[in-house]
Amino acid sequence: MPEESMPKEAAYQVINDELMLDGNPRLNLASFVTTWMEPECDKLIMAAMNKNYVDMDEYPVTTELQNRCVNMIAHLFHAPIGDDEIAIGVGTVGSSEAIMLAGLAFKRKWQHRQKSQGKPFDKPNIVTGANVQVCWEKFARYFEVELKEVKLREGCYVMDPEKAVEMVDENTICVAAILGSTLTGEFEDVKRLNELLMKKNKETGWDTPIHVDAASGGFIAPFLFPHLEWDFRLPLVKSINVSGHKYGLVYAGVGWVIWKNKEHLPEELVFHINYLGSDQPTFTLNFSKGSSQIIAQYYQFIRLGFQGYKNIIENCMENARVLREGLEKTGRFDILSKEVGVPLVAFALKDSTNYTVFQISENLRRFGWIIPAYTMPPDAQHIAVLRIVIREDFSRALAERLISHVEEVLKEMDALPTKTTHITATVDAVQGRKSAKKSEREIEEEVTQYWKRFVDQKRTGVC
Repeated sequence: MPEESMPKEAAYQVINDELMLDGNPRLNLASFVTTWMEPECDKLIMAAMNKNYVDMDEYPVTTELQNRCVNMIAHLFHAPIGDDEIAIGVGTVGSSEAIMLAGLAFKRKWQHRQKSQGKPFDKPNIVTGANVQVCWEKFARYFEVELKEVKLREGCYVMDPEKAVEMVDENTICVAAILGSTLTGEFEDVKRLNELLMKKNKETGWDTPIHVDAASGGFIAPFLFPHLEWDFRLPLVKSINVSGHKYGLVYAGVGWVIWKNKEHLPEELVFHINYLGSDQPTFTLNFSKGSSQIIAQYYQFIRLGFQGYKNIIENCMENARVLREGLEKTGRFDILSKEVGVPLVAFALKDSTNYTVFQISENLRRFGWIIPAYTMPPDAQHIAVLRIVIREDFSRALAERLISHVEEVLKEMDALPTKTTHITATVDAVQGRKSAKKSEREIEEEVTQYWKRFVDQKRTGVC
């Protein structure tokens, strides 16, 4: 800390100058997180920056706005709410906290059931696909729950429902399905999972439930695929989380977790505190937090309405289509993402002999584009992909400009000496040109080992 103060103008300029070296959020195509909101909402956010959300008695309107948001989301997810009932849910700091809360509720329900039957309750587990976001690994490690992952395979980059149900045992607190995988944007088959799990529960007498991690897809499916059954319409889906700061169209960080009804949220997890004047029920991992994002979420709900959200998401899907078709026309890429899913494009090089997706990502940086490259989780870790997320502020003009920049990068890299030539020349030099050239397969294996050094530690944090 400096010994002396400085003028406020100087402090501002010092920090502002350094921040100029950050990437442009609008060109950050790695992130699902919203990077633009209307100026009117920006004003509401700034006006609420000094409100601590936990002071519910002092800011009762803010609390009411959160409850209205919970109700709207619950109805969007078809929660069975009667006319005289209120929805059960809470606003969180993103889906990570929401998943922690949902997981704790499942763990506690499972423990009660095991205790009532006189069975051990010290080794809970949760079944997921290997494509889950890192917050599930955090939950498992922090709260001592074994994470049983269904491995992926080439051509299938989401959890296989059949394999997931095979891994379920008496100690499984829930199966976590992903509506919108961060890797490819694909929706997992929650309906099929529900059918298989209901059958297994009936055969075994267990009561294993489902949680849907709809962080990315929860504000996609209701508007674009209303007949897709993935939510509380399915009997075993007991809780759902969704990120308001993704396709809920709010700045980071706000998330939501909704329970089907009150019986699935154990009462002992809800704290009743007498703080600053009134009884305040709370079930969060955080205490103090800002009110701005809750207010911003409510603004978006009443500003856009159902049709407004639908129009924005449809536009995102159309821009994803333009981008996908432009990449396909190059003839260089395999598209791994699906049309039914989150508006993103995940794609892999058809031939990585001469250069890799990591080098393409690095070269696109000079145009300002931030596009992640990563390898898939086990057992598809030999597949390396690029992923472009389409948000509200990514226009068709930007999509066309990005395609032209990808084509330019490909043309430049085609003109460079290939790795195959470099490796072959090096091997020949070392052997004094005494041996014949290596077979194509041997060269391909060496090239693969060469580019794998680029991918270490690049599988985590792709959110």
